[in-house]
Amino acid sequence: MDFPDKELGKVIPEGVYDLSRNEGWVSVGIDHDTAGFAVEAVRRWWQEMGAAVYPQAEELLLTADAGGSSSYRSRLWKVALQALADETGLRLSVCHFPPGTSKWNKIEHRMFCHITKNWRGRPLVSRGIVVNLIGGTKTKEGLHIEAELDAKAYPTGIKVSDEELATVQLTKEKFHGEWNYCIVPRSN
Repeated sequence: MDFPDKELGKVIPEGVYDLSRNEGWVSVGIDHDTAGFAVEAVRRWWQEMGAAVYPQAEELLLTADAGGSSSYRSRLWKVALQALADETGLRLSVCHFPPGTSKWNKIEHRMFCHITKNWRGRPLVSRGIVVNLIGGTKTKEGLHIEAELDAKAYPTGIKVSDEELATVQLTKEKFHGEWNYCIVPRSN
């Protein structure tokens, strides 16, 4: 979303919703909605919330839209996920929703809809207000969200070579392997 004051620029919410705990994480970016930013949101969720509640985890299941910053066609998304797998030691199973079905993603109607309700009618005049309103979103069903401003730069136009993509330890699933795949950590 863009602010009316051009000096403030924009904010970009990117989130992770933990279905089993009814908890969410939102990174509020100020640069570009890129694959690097999307993976950084997952990294921050893992560092700030996930690792503490799932200390024995060996694998994460990530559901993602078919397009946008987490597109199944994005080479940078896959390279950035490989870096996350290497860093955390986690196997990352990725399932993309088919094109045109992003509203099926639970994050849309179990988390982001409540964020939208929470800030309805409130002037979003600063980045701090946006982060606080997102982080203050709660429901009677127990939804809890943490939010943090991500002021890092995420440049657009990053090209991933065939050689770089070939280093990704990606295994396609039998059913729609272009949408469903696993990325495993590379051995050091």
